Amino acid sequence: MSTSRLLTAAEALAVVAEHGIVLESAAGPVPTLTHAIVGERIRGSWWAHPDSHHVYAVLEAVRDSPDILAFRLVGGKVTYAHRRTWAALARLADDLGPQRVTAVDDVHTERGHHRRVETPFPDWLDAATRQEASDMDTSTARAILPAAIFAD
Repeated sequence: MSTSRLLTAAEALAVVAEHGIVLESAAGPVPTLTHAIVGERIRGSWWAHPDSHHVYAVLEAVRDSPDILAFRLVGGKVTYAHRRTWAALARLADDLGPQRVTAVDDVHTERGHHRRVETPFPDWLDAATRQEASDMDTSTARAILPAAIFAD
């Protein structure tokens, strides 16, 4: 166990809500959720961290939240986007490209395996978010998202 206080699932969700866009586990130009969960930068795979079981449980809870979608938005790495960013992502989908705005999810099969499921843009949009994106201008959308996602 690490000496840092571990974040709960609710606290991890609050981190994603605060930042809007976070990387799941890769280091990069936006915050990394696994690092926040354990309270320190993780060197190498988080699976090898002493608190990996806790990290896994928290990540699963975050992914299961109706306010979170995962994409490969930053550097092709799994990136969590809070609901407050979805309209901006939709508004800028053409600029970002189809692969980056395809939602990704891991589904547990009956045999206990994980299967990656991709939901292309705009299939993950609900009607309210679609309308919000339609009403949003480009500069507002860019202001909602971290500048780092436009560097890719």
